[in-house]
Amino acid sequence: MDNGTADGTPDADAAADEGDKAPCERTYIDPAGPYAGGPWRNYFLILLDRIPTPIAVCRAHGEVLIANPAMAEQWGTAPGALRGRNLLDLFQPRAMAQIDRLTEALRLGRRSRYPVEVRWRAGTDGAEREGELTIDPVGDPSVNPPALLALLRVRESAPQPAARGTASPVEARILALAAGGATTASIGTALGLTVDGVNYHLTRLARRWRVQGRTALVARAYVLGVLSPDSWPPAPA
Repeated sequence: MDNGTADGTPDADAAADEGDKAPCERTYIDPAGPYAGGPWRNYFLILLDRIPTPIAVCRAHGEVLIANPAMAEQWGTAPGALRGRNLLDLFQPRAMAQIDRLTEALRLGRRSRYPVEVRWRAGTDGAEREGELTIDPVGDPSVNPPALLALLRVRESAPQPAARGTASPVEARILALAAGGATTASIGTALGLTVDGVNYHLTRLARRWRVQGRTALVARAYVLGVLSPDSWPPAPA
């Protein structure tokens, strides 16, 4: 959005707007919030990776600071790919009045839980899904505006991200690397996931396909056509 005059000098209204946004833009917000200090930060991030509920921690204006694998799975991507995106780019609110209410509450310093009905188009199959984002201001009360914790509840009537016998693009890439002999740590490095994030996807696949062990997962992936049978290094079909 252009906030300046023709010669590049900010006008008075734009300067005022920038002043309103400055605390949000200048203040560093650690996504771990109250658990940012010492080893608690790592514990928080590990726990976030393991939670099956789609979760994102955002700035007050909606920029994603961190997303867990369950949230990234809605778009068939890795959590790191959502960093820097805006929630309003990812989700379409059913009623902008709900967003206006949240914006006004943050302006007044209120800290309550705000539900927002949303729809979005999944990256795994392109289907439109519906659900509810619960927005909860979190973090140190002295930080204003606060960080936002966004939890997504997918409507049960909506299609699931991946049915049995299929794999999301991220899951297929994990399987391809595993089939090539990559370790969990190296898979995480290649895809921008933590070790727990990789294990999260492998565990979900094992439950969905009803197999045990990485070898069985890879074999099942070839049988189901998730991995290309005539490619080396292994690659998604």
